[in-house]
Amino acid sequence: MPPSPSPFYISLKNGDAVKVNDHVYCSPSWSIRDGTPYSVARIMEFLPAQGIPTLDKDGNPSQPFTRVRLAWYYRPSDVSDRASADCRLLLAAIFSEVCDLSQIRGKCYVLHRDKISDLAGWKKRPDRFYFTRLFDPWIRKEFEVIPSTIVRNLPEHIRKVLVERYEYVVAEKEVVPDLTDTLRTCETCTKWCAPAETVQCDRCKKFFHMSCVNPPLLAKPSRGYGWTCAPCSRKHEEEVDSHEGYRQIVAIAPRNNNKSNAPPARGRGRPRKDRMQAEKEENMEIKHFKMWPFRYFGQYTVAEDTLDPDDLIFPRATTRVGPKYQANVPLAPGVENIPIPGIEERGGDATIEVLCLVQDMSSEEVSTLEKHRGTLTKDDTLKCSVDWLTEVMFRFTDAWLAHRDLTTVSMKNPMRVQKWKTAETRYIDKEWTNVEIAAFEDAIATHGAELRPVRDEVGTRTMPETVRFYGHWKNSKLGEENARIRAARLSGKPQASSRAASPDDEGSVVKQLTKGNTYCGCCRTRESEWWWKAPKGLPTNVLCDNCGMSWRKYADLNVRPFREETISKSKNDKREGTPLNGHTAKRAKTTSSSHSTPPPAGPAPVPQLRCLACQKNGPIGKVLKCKQCQFRVHAGSCGAVLESAEEVESWVCELCANEKTLEASLNSDCLLCPRSKRDSKKALYPPPDTYLRACKPTEGQAWVHIVCSVFIPEVTYSDATRLRLVEGISTIPSWRWSNKCTICNQSGGAVIRCSECPAEYHVSCAWRQGHKFGFEVQPVKHSKRETTTMVEFKDSAGCMVPVVICKGHMGYKREVFDLCETNELGETSLQVYCKNYKQVPTEQTHGLLRKARRLDNILNAGADSLSTISGDGDLTTAEPQCYHCHSEFSPFFHAMPSKGGSSSSQGQSGGRTWLCHQCFVETRENHVVTNGMVSA
Repeated sequence: MPPSPSPFYISLKNGDAVKVNDHVYCSPSWSIRDGTPYSVARIMEFLPAQGIPTLDKDGNPSQPFTRVRLAWYYRPSDVSDRASADCRLLLAAIFSEVCDLSQIRGKCYVLHRDKISDLAGWKKRPDRFYFTRLFDPWIRKEFEVIPSTIVRNLPEHIRKVLVERYEYVVAEKEVVPDLTDTLRTCETCTKWCAPAETVQCDRCKKFFHMSCVNPPLLAKPSRGYGWTCAPCSRKHEEEVDSHEGYRQIVAIAPRNNNKSNAPPARGRGRPRKDRMQAEKEENMEIKHFKMWPFRYFGQYTVAEDTLDPDDLIFPRATTRVGPKYQANVPLAPGVENIPIPGIEERGGDATIEVLCLVQDMSSEEVSTLEKHRGTLTKDDTLKCSVDWLTEVMFRFTDAWLAHRDLTTVSMKNPMRVQKWKTAETRYIDKEWTNVEIAAFEDAIATHGAELRPVRDEVGTRTMPETVRFYGHWKNSKLGEENARIRAARLSGKPQASSRAASPDDEGSVVKQLTKGNTYCGCCRTRESEWWWKAPKGLPTNVLCDNCGMSWRKYADLNVRPFREETISKSKNDKREGTPLNGHTAKRAKTTSSSHSTPPPAGPAPVPQLRCLACQKNGPIGKVLKCKQCQFRVHAGSCGAVLESAEEVESWVCELCANEKTLEASLNSDCLLCPRSKRDSKKALYPPPDTYLRACKPTEGQAWVHIVCSVFIPEVTYSDATRLRLVEGISTIPSWRWSNKCTICNQSGGAVIRCSECPAEYHVSCAWRQGHKFGFEVQPVKHSKRETTTMVEFKDSAGCMVPVVICKGHMGYKREVFDLCETNELGETSLQVYCKNYKQVPTEQTHGLLRKARRLDNILNAGADSLSTISGDGDLTTAEPQCYHCHSEFSPFFHAMPSKGGSSSSQGQSGGRTWLCHQCFVETRENHVVTNGMVSA
């Protein structure tokens, strides 16, 4: 290789000098990157300003340099939701981008793991990173990165070129043992065996080309199967025919225990504190070929292509072009390729939409076009719009092809029909109103560049319109900022020094602390030389110098946890178990005149409350605490909609609020749970230390558990946002009431089935037993999407289904979202499910009307019992009487089996017990029917 020229250094604003192939921190201003940490990259080349040639007349790089080409590294958190315990670990990438030189924040060091002798000591030093894998952003897959010198299973001329050009090799994990193995040659042709077209004998462990064996192999054996060559196969048949024992066969062909040829695992010895070795590793020379230190050499690589210097180095995936996936059927002999009538040939004039043919027009037509184009609109802003100019040229071309006069072209109609679309579409978006722009800017301030929640906040625009408007809006903001900079330069005002004002010029340094932001949101300290802006989600909006740089450089924030409750104790209070006269461990406080100033008070902690539904902590506001009974639950899991902080502090649960309002019954027993004998000495309401305390009133002024009403599919809500009022209990099928619970072995109450087995149990029994509760988003076929309610939750889209899984099912493969798991909008999975599947259509109906319709359904279902109410089928001769209200007049009576089989003079006829229709309906609404008999 030719000798490399002397390095060219560029000084940064922080004093660091960097050159090509140095690793640096790169980041735009704080307002653009929205609080994300610095990116780590490698300098590939320095470039002049845009529009200036890269090389001058003498062939030297053009100066001054204002841009730089960077090869990016990814953090594991950037490409995966899995948390990484090592903040110094990076993922390499074959992806570069040109950025402004002003975005470089400082210098750092990145090495491959195999180049570092003391990893523990390397990570203790600042600005040090390492990598072992590569992530390809196009096919979204990770690959192993190994030094090119350990690749041995290659022909010598190919291996020599690979080692001379590249420092590392990128390959799949399963290919690494084949590459690092010794050179493999075919036993038949004695040529090199490429891993992709090689098969190994399972007995003699020799390698063969699949085309060299007789007969040739079309594919490798499936996973779990082996292949033996012809001599070994014949030998095995002879051994079987001679009835030799299994031990002798094993002795002849011993099993190879070396399952992998991968490099051995690295040891975890005591780190060596070798300063000279560390400096040598920092300045280690890494080979680069065309500005890249590695290339892909994996499963889908042709080894001979490595000799071509212009061969692509990017990772590759399997192709779907070829005889394996397409059938190339040749035409029959003597048959010509005649086009089929009625089908237009692709690529012709009929299937191509011509946008502009100005180059084919005459000079007179072009002059007429230019004159008429200025009269189409008086809006100067519209004349500079790319979309408007594109549509103008399209309409002029359409008129020219139709031989119409060009002066007939008009832009009054904003709609046009495209060949590949059946309906008319707008060529330019409708103007945004001031209300929409205000909603858009408020959403941008809240969500940043996440445009899906921004689209939802605006509410009147589609996603493509939101994306296009975001580009125009951002461009206008940059134009205003550039105009201010030019005005400041023309005014002659001196520019402030970046080092004198702040450590850097990214706009993330807080010059003055404000009220509420007086301490670090991570370590709680109140003293720091510099204060940095903090990312979202912390108690305060500032970070100290140490935490701020740790977040920006390493994306590492060790947030100090808050206690769930702050307990104030007096000086004389002692812990439980401490003797009253015990020796105090603290020394008596002495007052000195020189130190009369008391120490600064610690920061006020933000309480974290533990939700009883998910057993996870959350800040006040998201997790509510009942002011009366201390019940704690996520607001989205109990249907609480609170607008202000005063409502959060004064919030009380439904049961405590009912003690004053008396909206529903004082008996809080759930209608969907089995009836239990209540002790008069016990409290009427469930204890506040369980999620079963969360109850909602029904339309009949009774109560049900929230978890019971959510997971029984027949139950609905008149207001699904607040989870009240509960309706539809009378529509629950009878088998849910009659079947026994496998946990409590009682038949009262409504049961549900396990999602993994046929077990049936009450919802409350399953909750007390610790079963898995959640929601699963199941995919929906295209043919059923029009009739199925589709939801999007996190990265899943489909039909949301409630799931209850027994505690013993440990290996289920369902992706279940917990009750309190939230999406990007802050809504819990329980909220999303109830809003989409539990809401009763209330636009054209009333609560009493819906109840009457359900009663009519019960009436129609019981019509068959009118004729069978007595033994002889005559209603008048039976003379039934309601055992509950003792009425003898009803549209029809419901037959109920008698308790104990005995007859009674009241409410019984012919050995059967009767209920009038009104009592039957009220009983089904407010009580539980067990085995056909009403239990009060």
